[in-house]
Amino acid sequence: MTIAGPTDREADPRPLRERIARAPVLAKPEAAAAALAEIPGASGWPALVQTLVAALAEHSPFLWRLAAGDAARLEHLLDTGVGESRARILDETANAWRHAADAAALMRDLRRARAEHALLVALADLGGAWGLEAVIASLSAFADAAVGSAIRFLLKQAAETGRFNPPDPADPETGSGLAVLALGKHGAGELNYSSDIDIVLFYDPDAPVVGRADPPSFFVRLARDLVKLLQERTGDGYVFRVDLRLRPDPGSTAPAVALPTAFSYYETVGQNWERAAFIKARAIAGDIALGQHFLDELRPFIWRKYFDFATIADIHAMKRQIHAVRGHSEIAVAGHDIKLGRGGIREIEFFVQTQQLVFGGRRTTLRGRRTLDMLGALVEDGWITASARDDLTAAYIFLRTVEHRLQMVADEQTQRLPTDPQSLESFARFCGFATLADFSAELTRHALVVQEHYALLFEEGPELAAEAGSLVFTGTEDDPETMQTLQRLGFRDPARVAETVRGWHFGRRKAFTTARAREVLTEITPALLTALGRTAAPDAALAALDEAFGRIPAVVELLSILRSNDRLLALFADLLGSAPRLTDVVAQSPHVLDAVIDPMFFSAAVDSRTVGERVRSLVALPGDGQGAFEEFLDKARDAARQETFLTGARLISGIIPPERAGEAYAAIAESLVAVTLDKVREAFAAEHGAVPGARMVVLGFGRLGAREMTASSDLDLVSLYDFDPDRNRSDGVRPLDATVYHARLTQRLVSALTVPTRRGRLYEVDMRLRPSGSQGPVASQFRGFPDYYTSHAEIWEQMALTRARVIAGDESLAAEVSAGVRAILRRPRDRLALAKEVRDMRALIASEKGDADGWDMKLARGGLFDLEFIAQYLVLAHAADHAELVADVGTARVFDVAGSLGLLATEAAETLRAAYRLLSDVFQWQRLTVEGRFDPEKVSPAVVARIASAVGVPDARVLTLHLGETREKVRGVFEALLGPI
Repeated sequence: MTIAGPTDREADPRPLRERIARAPVLAKPEAAAAALAEIPGASGWPALVQTLVAALAEHSPFLWRLAAGDAARLEHLLDTGVGESRARILDETANAWRHAADAAALMRDLRRARAEHALLVALADLGGAWGLEAVIASLSAFADAAVGSAIRFLLKQAAETGRFNPPDPADPETGSGLAVLALGKHGAGELNYSSDIDIVLFYDPDAPVVGRADPPSFFVRLARDLVKLLQERTGDGYVFRVDLRLRPDPGSTAPAVALPTAFSYYETVGQNWERAAFIKARAIAGDIALGQHFLDELRPFIWRKYFDFATIADIHAMKRQIHAVRGHSEIAVAGHDIKLGRGGIREIEFFVQTQQLVFGGRRTTLRGRRTLDMLGALVEDGWITASARDDLTAAYIFLRTVEHRLQMVADEQTQRLPTDPQSLESFARFCGFATLADFSAELTRHALVVQEHYALLFEEGPELAAEAGSLVFTGTEDDPETMQTLQRLGFRDPARVAETVRGWHFGRRKAFTTARAREVLTEITPALLTALGRTAAPDAALAALDEAFGRIPAVVELLSILRSNDRLLALFADLLGSAPRLTDVVAQSPHVLDAVIDPMFFSAAVDSRTVGERVRSLVALPGDGQGAFEEFLDKARDAARQETFLTGARLISGIIPPERAGEAYAAIAESLVAVTLDKVREAFAAEHGAVPGARMVVLGFGRLGAREMTASSDLDLVSLYDFDPDRNRSDGVRPLDATVYHARLTQRLVSALTVPTRRGRLYEVDMRLRPSGSQGPVASQFRGFPDYYTSHAEIWEQMALTRARVIAGDESLAAEVSAGVRAILRRPRDRLALAKEVRDMRALIASEKGDADGWDMKLARGGLFDLEFIAQYLVLAHAADHAELVADVGTARVFDVAGSLGLLATEAAETLRAAYRLLSDVFQWQRLTVEGRFDPEKVSPAVVARIASAVGVPDARVLTLHLGETREKVRGVFEALLGPI
């Protein structure tokens, strides 16, 4: 037996018992008859009526409780015309507010009315007195009456306590400043048997009728009280589950929203799925005229006048999100979701609504709320065939009727068929089928027809499916299949993921306040989530992405770049999980990703010459003058950002090891200092000329000098110059004394490197290592440089000099300075006195800055400072006898040379080399991944895990132990060589 469609929409005055034309199939007639015997007088009913009521006992605990629990009510419904009963219940519901003494009384009356109406609709539906259209119309009308009655009661109650001043107490809604809209199936007049109602409450913030409370407080409280009146379960049940989440951005707005706020939201960040929702919107309570005026004003948002191809692209993506790999083409009846599954109700609704969105702006005939009506309108307008209309109409009626049967069983909002064979067989009989096979065949036939038509909708759209399954983020509810997909992708908290993605669509991040940004987001979301799922900690990676989106003003460029290249998307996802610091760089400057596409990305060349050529090409620009110089400063910062990102991306990708990354960062800094010095000199000479025969160089100290920089290292610089004493004045328009000239030139250089521009800051520069430190001149004459280090420099200055090298300036002076540095370092020293001074300095640093943080690779006992101090001691103590020690300023190189010369025991040299490699590698990764202090309690576990993996240990726990053991060995060598601290 098939389920009939709507056969009448006219009132039939006959009693309901005389209109019963069918009944569900009974599997156990004897048990059903025994249950029926509990109802007085049932034996006198017509046989079909007895079968119908008995079927309630067999198939629906909810309906049987309503029928058997009040035999008089059941008898009255059967003896009265169904239209008359419907009208009476609706009238009593709509006017329940008038005589309710208090909220408890109203709640009782509405719940009892709902129970009677639910029984009436079930009897009329199951018995064939009503078709689908009459059923959904009656369910929707009851919802209107219940919401309206509750609203009027709350306004009356507020008026009685002085919180509300209605223009007409007998009609408190009109002029109230409150508009209640029904959306979804309720708004369309297509409500389910056991459905939530989707309503939104808007209010006029300037409403003059509100008494003591301010309008926001008053209407928000009213919204909450409304939900309680309708939704709270009591001994009489409930009226409706109320869903307020279709209001603008429900995650960040109150239950009632001011009308100006709503208008602003829809004009700026309103989404296509919200346009689809408002197709069905209808004013049902409060000030109906105000609600209708709001909808009239919103018409340009809902119905766009011209075909919008960006919108069509977004609808493509909506369709593919809804349908992305939902399952195989076969419909497995057991457990099938008749709403969301393949060939389900959602696909029919989407088939209609999307075409309404695209074409309804110019065709007013396509602006109706009801699905079946619009199928007819699409035929009349020539968009679909009559055959498609008939197929989808029949399927819609069948599926909606099955949906109602599912919900009648236990008054649950479910659309999923039973999974076990016995329950499924019983349900097939409840639907009027003699066998499960008959029901399965009919369901499968309709579903396949729906699939066929749905698949043709915008079929030219590109593929957009997540590998693991469905990903749906339209609307406000979590799609069950999407939750499963996110779990399969590797996310531990799918609900948070869904809320985060929905938040982007709601425009909670500034980056997504444009429609274009949200359209691109819709397209890339499945691929983006799939890529994030492949990272070590997908949830943390998504959180990092969300934070990045919160810091950037626009995102279209970035998402468009990622969408165009799978390798870039995979790298970006890896950065999110492993290096949030680099993610910020990409978010601020998406085109740094261009370098990753270049085949040179896979080159491991990080020498100064290669990097210098790239940097100079990036900052080259024609012209001169102040405007050109400012443009140069911006280009220099762009170059630094690109090159440092490239280095970090290579390190993340395993193309270069941390040691080579340190060399690359140093080469970038060296090149930028050199090119900036050239540009500053050029600009300075245009104003002050040049000092004839003068020369100038810049030395890099610390990590820059040792080629051991990290992603966040600052620059330790020293400026040296010399000139002919007889030619000690510049020859420009505004001449300067040579000393003043070079001091100001150095200041200009430092300013050019440090000044923030619209592209940000280039480097932090520290010049405290110059002779006499902060007390000395900003630029020093070379002729006094050797004497200072010979006669005046403290031990820490001599130690710092072991890591100094010329990085920019005149070649001839560079050679002399380099030779002078080597000569200073090779001076004989008292090793015992030197060891004590080095030891005392390390103790002082420990007392001032601490050495107990095991994750501070520099300061921790046995950390990088210990290693660097050992290397610096070896150079100062032994370079007089071994020139090889000053041939290279790198720390690891000193250990190699000292070991080969026998200055360190073989075991000690190996310990120091291994320790330096481990600690500096971890330090390099720390600086790459996060800003500031590395606190493992606050840093993403994925970052710590990535560092552990990068240095060859299985996890953070083992890494912690390994670091501790290594530092103890280093401290042991330190004290054996220099004495105990």
